[in-house]
Amino acid sequence: MTFPRMLSCLLAPMLVLSMHDSAASETPRPAYAWSTDEAFDPGTIPAYGGKHDAVYARIDADIDAHVAHLQRWVRQRSISAQDDGIRDMARLLADDLHALGFAEVEVVETPGHPGVLGWYDAGAERTLVVYMMYDVQPIEENWRIDDPFAGELVEHELGTVLMARGATNQKGPQRAFLNAVDAMIATHGTLPVNLYVVAEGEEELGSPNFGKVIEPWLDRLRKADGAFFPMNIQMADGKASLNLGVKGIVYFELEAKGGEWGGPSKAEIHGSMKALVDSPTLRLVQAIASMTTPDGNTIVIPGYYDAVAVPTVEQQRLVNALARDANDAAVQRALGVSRWIGGMEGREAIVRNLFDPTLNVDGLWSGYTGEGVKTILPHMATAKIDSRLPPGLEPEASYRMIRGHLDANGFDEIELRPMSGYPAASTSVDAPLVQAFLGVFNKYGVDTRVSPWLAGSAPFYQFTRTLGLPFVFGGLGHGAGAHAPDEYMLIRPAQGVGAAGLADIEKSYVDILHALSEGL
Repeated sequence: MTFPRMLSCLLAPMLVLSMHDSAASETPRPAYAWSTDEAFDPGTIPAYGGKHDAVYARIDADIDAHVAHLQRWVRQRSISAQDDGIRDMARLLADDLHALGFAEVEVVETPGHPGVLGWYDAGAERTLVVYMMYDVQPIEENWRIDDPFAGELVEHELGTVLMARGATNQKGPQRAFLNAVDAMIATHGTLPVNLYVVAEGEEELGSPNFGKVIEPWLDRLRKADGAFFPMNIQMADGKASLNLGVKGIVYFELEAKGGEWGGPSKAEIHGSMKALVDSPTLRLVQAIASMTTPDGNTIVIPGYYDAVAVPTVEQQRLVNALARDANDAAVQRALGVSRWIGGMEGREAIVRNLFDPTLNVDGLWSGYTGEGVKTILPHMATAKIDSRLPPGLEPEASYRMIRGHLDANGFDEIELRPMSGYPAASTSVDAPLVQAFLGVFNKYGVDTRVSPWLAGSAPFYQFTRTLGLPFVFGGLGHGAGAHAPDEYMLIRPAQGVGAAGLADIEKSYVDILHALSEGL
């Protein structure tokens, strides 16, 4: 996935309460009055009391086969950025759904990679949509194992882990969920809820065609009771962070080229000509700099903060609970940074992280960047930029304000190329779907932190807005290394490790499906 879960556990919400430097104070962000000091306590949700011993026993008996299913999934390459094994993985997923007894399974063609739709009719009163992504990131260097697609079980300081690309992001937890489904059907012949599976192969590319994946069954999916994304959200100590949504995003390129306005139009020229010729590179740098205060920390595009939704009392209660246990120093150490902007900490940092729009330069290139000296005046400069959008700020409005700002400040020759964009998504903590999850977590004694949403982005608006469903992403289990070397998922915890192993992960999914059947 494209979003870091550890940070969401330790950071979170109230749009900046005060400004810390004179530059930022020229364009103050909204300041929200906090109306409550109450803190949400997940422990007050009654623990799920159901017991499904026959299914639990089946999971224990079949656990070696269940591990093998996870290994089979991660051994199938499915790197979306390189179109490596994608179609084979889509077919593997479709075949597995058929094998589990899904009556309808479709591989859906899109302008990009195919999606997969599945329907299991249990004749139940409630219906759950299960989102899956079957694609993974490319392989980096410096893995401790020879082949990240070998699906090896490795002895780790936390216990036995499955170390492979996709182990925790997200093939491992997804196949663990299907293992639980398999055990339930094998034991009782059916499930307590009807299931839709909607899977895409482009999540790591920003999900540009996910709307096309769900389109054939759109009306059917809208009649479901909720949507769910299986995910490992426990830390090694067993604590969990449940995020009830995500920020939206716009991702775009800005490019300056020489032309009628000035600058070399065909190719780079000698650097000495800067006395007479405009520089597209400096022009782009100035355009980017014009969008923020001089310190780069406050967006000065007119209206950019105006649409951000005011924190509700419910969200304030969630933030208060997050602030109570905040450990800014620990997060800073993990990131390798020395301080937050202006020395913020606690609730103020949480609020800014969740409620502030951002403007971030992901990459910037122009001219000669090799060894030694080459004095040129480049004819082109390009930057990749993203802006994270909290609820209330829409992608279309964001792009419109950015374009308007550039034009109003004389940068009309700068090309803006939108590459991705979708709005935020959020679900209320009071939704029966969320309450059912928290009840199961409490059954397993999990210390859970609940955040209104994640500061990262994912196209979950397709569930909350397009389908109009409550949506939650999470589950027991621990993994790390997503998008990085040595990605792993914990299979058998060592003594003293608090996170669940595979057997308990699957048993908790059994409980979750039963809890949802009763509480949705």
